[in-house]
Amino acid sequence: MALTPDYDADPERFRLASRVTRRYLIGARSLHDHIAVKLLHSGASRVLDIGCGEGALSDALPHPPPFRLVGLDASGVLLRAHPAPRVQADALRMPFRDGTFDAAVAVNMLYHLDDPGRVLREARRVLAPGGLLLVTAICRTDSPELSPVWRPEPTPFDAEEAPARVCEVFGEVEVERWDAPLLTLPDPAA
Repeated sequence: MALTPDYDADPERFRLASRVTRRYLIGARSLHDHIAVKLLHSGASRVLDIGCGEGALSDALPHPPPFRLVGLDASGVLLRAHPAPRVQADALRMPFRDGTFDAAVAVNMLYHLDDPGRVLREARRVLAPGGLLLVTAICRTDSPELSPVWRPEPTPFDAEEAPARVCEVFGEVEVERWDAPLLTLPDPAA
């Protein structure tokens, strides 16, 4: 079950968040660019983008990418903007055979779920032995000055707990800190 609203019922909510991010975060594309570089150097031939939305990761890759990229999202509305191949499905029950992918990605997606461990187990199932999983998580203790307007309460998959949650399923984890770009807000007086 998701913690966030149904994007099919209100796709503009997702698009608004994306527009705000692109407009006010300096270098906002850099997270997807960073993940894209990791994938390009991974040697993977089949990659699953879990919770792909409208395809921000696909946009960060060369066209065509040097591997088969499949986007998976529960929102059919958002998927319409994602280049094919794309699959509308629940990440808790991925419609793929065991070992289908060499790599899987979940960019800022797992904290939207009540039980991210279930998606991690599904990702492990659809990954080939030795497959690569790249996940990102927000840090709830970052930017305390934003706590009045930014969700200060823990989510089920914060950066603080993410390594342990991933390790429970995959047995090992490598953590890389990535600092978010600078947030710039419009000056109403300008």
